[in-house]
Amino acid sequence: MRMKAHSVIRRLSRVLVDTRAIVFAAVAVVLVGAVGLGRSPSPLWLGAIGVGIGGALLIEHPQAGLWCAVLAALVLDLQVGTGTEVVLNPVTLLVPALIGLWAVDALRQRRFTLPRSRANRPLALFLAAGLLSLVLGFVLWDPVVPRSSRFIVVQLAQWAIFAFSAGAFWLAASYLRDETALKRLTFGYLAIATPVAILRVLPQGVSLVRQVATFAADRAPFWFLLVAVGGGQLLFNMGLPPTWQIVTGAGTASALVYALVLERATASNWVGIAAVVGMLLWFRWPRLRWLAILGLVGLLVTGILFSVVYEFAGGDAEWVESGGSRLALIGRVINVTMRNPVTGIGPAAYRPYTKVEPLFYRGAYWVSPNVSSHNNYVDLFSHTGLVGLGLFLWFAVEVILLAVRLRKRYTSGFGAGYVNGMLAAWAGALALMMFADWILPFVYNIGFPGFQASVLVWLFLGGLVALENSERWEDTQDRGS
Repeated sequence: MRMKAHSVIRRLSRVLVDTRAIVFAAVAVVLVGAVGLGRSPSPLWLGAIGVGIGGALLIEHPQAGLWCAVLAALVLDLQVGTGTEVVLNPVTLLVPALIGLWAVDALRQRRFTLPRSRANRPLALFLAAGLLSLVLGFVLWDPVVPRSSRFIVVQLAQWAIFAFSAGAFWLAASYLRDETALKRLTFGYLAIATPVAILRVLPQGVSLVRQVATFAADRAPFWFLLVAVGGGQLLFNMGLPPTWQIVTGAGTASALVYALVLERATASNWVGIAAVVGMLLWFRWPRLRWLAILGLVGLLVTGILFSVVYEFAGGDAEWVESGGSRLALIGRVINVTMRNPVTGIGPAAYRPYTKVEPLFYRGAYWVSPNVSSHNNYVDLFSHTGLVGLGLFLWFAVEVILLAVRLRKRYTSGFGAGYVNGMLAAWAGALALMMFADWILPFVYNIGFPGFQASVLVWLFLGGLVALENSERWEDTQDRGS
């Protein structure tokens, strides 16, 4: 059986290596789609033609898929129903397609290894822990807790968010094989995201943005990532051309206006940006760190910092409306998860479990509450238990250590701007996870619409692994030539 499997793989790889076979397959899809479109005009047949053409192009030029992912995440505002409460969008469909094309490309080249990184193992194990939790949660499901016949689809969709996020991370790590490719994608992203941000904060631009941009423009990860990527270049890339200095400055200014003025009532917006800006300034001016520490300690001791931040966030009114209620929701999620704290109760499973009993809060009474914890760490604990949460935290630490190592290698130019920016972005992401499921969205809350913003964080984090392996790729190319 093993020899037969190897024989099938070898034959398939020979076919895939032949570019003509790919072209013929694409032509066949286009012709079939054209016939279908002529007989019965519909978006489905038109999509089949687009998939045929796009698939052939992306196999030959896989880096273009990353550009398509950026465009789909930011400016392709379409929704695809699934028959459940889960709604898909173009980037949600594109990322698994790109993963599939990556697998085909690996089969063609007979190379099935990921770029080397210490972050790979905990991320892969985290995905495996999610599947284990899904299976165990299904087997050990409490019969008293009702669930729909399609709930397994919802659970698979939740795990898919984990897998697609990791897939975006690995796609960038695999395809951005030199600093030039990463630079092009980075500035391409800034060229798209910055106009969206500027229009979003202009009084007359909001309606236009909502016509052409996706939900990402209203999500916290979009704003802190823009500040991290653009601010990193602005502060650390001394060779940044004047035009790009204006672009990155305008993007950062727009994000500050959005978070601190227009949407200051939403803490997620300014908390993520504050973490990013704080990290960038910490890295850029190390000689001022002691002064900053002394000032921060003084503000903490006197209570001024807490008072100012508390009032800026909305004070008692905001705490009663949002803060206290979130603690009640978190308590309910943790309570139901304690059925199996080691591996969790399964992806998305806490929604039906928390609906069984009414929820009370300050006189309010929900008979059948639709609970979301609004905390990514609590979500991960419930989805995958202490095992999955621990593996994710391991991955988070490995990303930090990777960025710290790269800071020693890239001390100037684009690389320095990128590494410092992404280290700041990861700090902002980890801080933001305390306020909602922004980075690994809960399928019933921020869900796939929010994935349009979070996927870009994962994509650009993968760029750190690409930089880690860039010298190895160059050495391979030199030996090949």
